[in-house]
Amino acid sequence: MTLRAVIVDDEPLARERIRTLLGGYPEWAVAAECGDGLGAVAAIDREQPDLVFLDIQMPELDGFEVLEALGVETAPAIIFVTAFDEFALRAFEVSAVDYLLKPIDSARFELALSRARERLARQSRVPDLQLEQLMEFWQARQGLATRFVVREGGKISFVRVQDVDWIDAAGNYVRLHAAGRQHLVRDTMKAVEARLDPAIFVRVHRSAIVNIDRVTALEPYFHGEYVVIMRDGSRLTSSRSHSERLRALLK
Repeated sequence: MTLRAVIVDDEPLARERIRTLLGGYPEWAVAAECGDGLGAVAAIDREQPDLVFLDIQMPELDGFEVLEALGVETAPAIIFVTAFDEFALRAFEVSAVDYLLKPIDSARFELALSRARERLARQSRVPDLQLEQLMEFWQARQGLATRFVVREGGKISFVRVQDVDWIDAAGNYVRLHAAGRQHLVRDTMKAVEARLDPAIFVRVHRSAIVNIDRVTALEPYFHGEYVVIMRDGSRLTSSRSHSERLRALLK
């Protein structure tokens, strides 16, 4: 059976090196090559490869933002490619996801490919918990978010955090409400809340987060709860456990 790989790197020489090394393994075929993150998302969607060699530092979308756009739960097997061994070593502290450091050594390449084969045989497109763990590590390392990567109808766009009015849960997604529009992002409320400035965004309910600058009024409800009236006219109910912090931030 032929296994298919996509090579993503903004350096042509790095792509050529991976392609040449992969050519030594007849069971593998290169399905596509990309020089940027936006092209990578489109190619991975189109080709549905078994494995992606994914550069971390790229223009437009970096490697982790590519995974954000794809959704970690449905991503193929990943071998990250980077010139920054400090980051790789730190990432290995929290995850067994494999890395190749530039310049790529042929013996190390063979080991990474062997591990990828094992991973593919073991899990066959089920969520990779190690990859999810690495994503959490990266998000924590990045600090507060400045933008969300949004996929809509095959198109990728960015929503600035400062433009978000409020956020609610929508199954396996969170829904961003910004400037009268709604955008779905494949993430959890917990993960999104951890990346937002707590001086500006507050959880008012287990399934809702608001930008306090967009709150126009609070109406007392029952048992210490409030109806939170947003600038866009939305009315949200704060749970009792979250009402105290909401009041404190709005003082």
